[in-house]
Amino acid sequence: MKEFNSIEQEHLKDLERIKNFRLMDDEFMSAVLSDNPEAIELVLQIILDSPTLKVEHSHTQESIHNVFGKDVILDVFCSDDRGTVFNVEIQRSDQGAVPRRARYHASMIDNRVLKPGEAFQSLPESYIIFITENDYFGHSMPLYHVDRFVEEVGLPFDDFQHIIYVNGQYKSSDPIGKLIHDFWCTNAEDIYHKVLRDSVSYYKDNEEGSKAMCRELEEMRTNSELKGEEKANRKAIANFLKIGQTVEQIVQLNYPEDLVREVAEEVK
Repeated sequence: MKEFNSIEQEHLKDLERIKNFRLMDDEFMSAVLSDNPEAIELVLQIILDSPTLKVEHSHTQESIHNVFGKDVILDVFCSDDRGTVFNVEIQRSDQGAVPRRARYHASMIDNRVLKPGEAFQSLPESYIIFITENDYFGHSMPLYHVDRFVEEVGLPFDDFQHIIYVNGQYKSSDPIGKLIHDFWCTNAEDIYHKVLRDSVSYYKDNEEGSKAMCRELEEMRTNSELKGEEKANRKAIANFLKIGQTVEQIVQLNYPEDLVREVAEEVK
């Protein structure tokens, strides 16, 4: 009975939280954009000023493992019909928006998409997009584009890697301003863009949608616990491999064989 009451209380807390959710909350944005390529397209089309951009594949809360270091969980990870890849992140704190975080996300995505044996020229064009609560650079611009240049000659480095900061404090009636406005709305009816308004309304104003959102939140909590356990297992397996233990020997220590073999391949 106590366990049931605890679950029920957590459910009621989630329902209350949902009322105050905005797209500027990463877990809510991930839910709204999950299995919703049209909404992801809208966000990317406005930020990149590319009205014909077409999303082909998309995932939310995508985990990328790093056997030797820090894992990352991407709020939105997607690709378009030309193979360009995008990572969209909500960054509520300035600490979460530090440039070296953008650098690390870019490196992890490169590691994810380039397969063994492929030439470096096969790396696709990529965009890391941070939608920040504050004006991170403090110059009142709607967008800040970050690209590499060769200093001495002022030419682009052409590594096809781009970083964009979206200023969450920008206010205007232009397309970027309207998009940012929508990200701050707690009431669906106040949202300009229909595809976002309909998705937010489903999770906030529809009983079925609210229940689905509660399940999403519960799944996120469960996945967080499982990912923590898996991360610890991966690091332990990697350490065993480093000291010369074989896959068979590690499996005998009650680690899942599939996971041991996966880590062994990554260590190679």
